[in-house]
Amino acid sequence: MTTPTTSTTPATARVAIVTGGSRGIGRQTARRLAADGFAVVINYAGNDAEAQAAVAEITADGGRAVAVRADVADETAVAALFDTAEDTFGGVDVLVNAAGIMALAPLAELDLSVFDRMLRTNVRGTFVVNQQAARRLRAGGAIINFSSSVVGLAMPTYSGYAATKGAVEALTLILARELRGRDITVNVVAPGPTATDLFLNGKDEATIARMAAQAPLERLGTPEDIATVVAFLAGPARWVNGQVLRANGGII
Repeated sequence: MTTPTTSTTPATARVAIVTGGSRGIGRQTARRLAADGFAVVINYAGNDAEAQAAVAEITADGGRAVAVRADVADETAVAALFDTAEDTFGGVDVLVNAAGIMALAPLAELDLSVFDRMLRTNVRGTFVVNQQAARRLRAGGAIINFSSSVVGLAMPTYSGYAATKGAVEALTLILARELRGRDITVNVVAPGPTATDLFLNGKDEATIARMAAQAPLERLGTPEDIATVVAFLAGPARWVNGQVLRANGGII
């Protein structure tokens, strides 16, 4: 964990935890929330250099951030993650659960050990992190989970990954109803093809071009596109609750 040089946080400041915050959509989301005035706790799985670089970007822009290493599927580590957020910044208002892994193969060929790893991070990890958020978020808060537009698109080779994200959507919508009376919104962002390392890995140029052409906007999404949606849900979108927002440029 690294504590920024600006270690004091105003009592009125809002605080966000971003899992998977060291790279890709999570990292851009952390930067956007920091720019919006949040103190940010960047959770990461193992890449210390990327996590510290993400913190440095935020603090260089005048924001407040710390990095905390934790396996999102480990309930003890996640409890400690929330402890750090509370000890460092005074509480937690927003959870953005962007941690996830993706492996592609036809269902008949997908190695079950790979499927188990996706289940552990994408489903158990979401459940564990949401459990802590449900117990600890302050009134006026927001929980934002990540699914994928492939749940609806039903694309070949995505069966294992889409199955994990379908589970994320189900538990999110139920949690929104379980938090009745708490003034906490719970939503899912389901990106379409987005230019991150997670998406681009293993795809040839022809595949990337074909997927970029699917949307009427005729391009891939960017991490900034998705971070804008998350910032909306984390901030002004108090009347959006229990929803799945398919941020995919219009792919049907």
